[in-house]
Amino acid sequence: MTERTKYQQQVIRRYYQNRDSISLQRVQELVTDLYLSEGKKRLKCWESLVGHLQKLGVKEATIQHLREKDDPQHVAQFVNQLMQKLAS
Repeated sequence: MTERTKYQQQVIRRYYQNRDSISLQRVQELVTDLYLSEGKKRLKCWESLVGHLQKLGVKEATIQHLREKDDPQHVAQFVNQLMQKLAS
């Protein structure tokens, strides 16, 4: 296995430092997709959304509640609260 260059190490380090903001941005994009999607695509959006919420440390019970409601507006409100919590 080859060793990583100094540049590659810095890129990897920055990715992990910004992992929360990357996941949060992706969650915001997925909420938009939830508004617009139906059927199988909506299920795929939910799967991806659940994965990113888990990366952000959201409790499993909260994720399950959001999924049961299946209301994009409710999810958007939760994401706004999550953004405020992470910003402070």
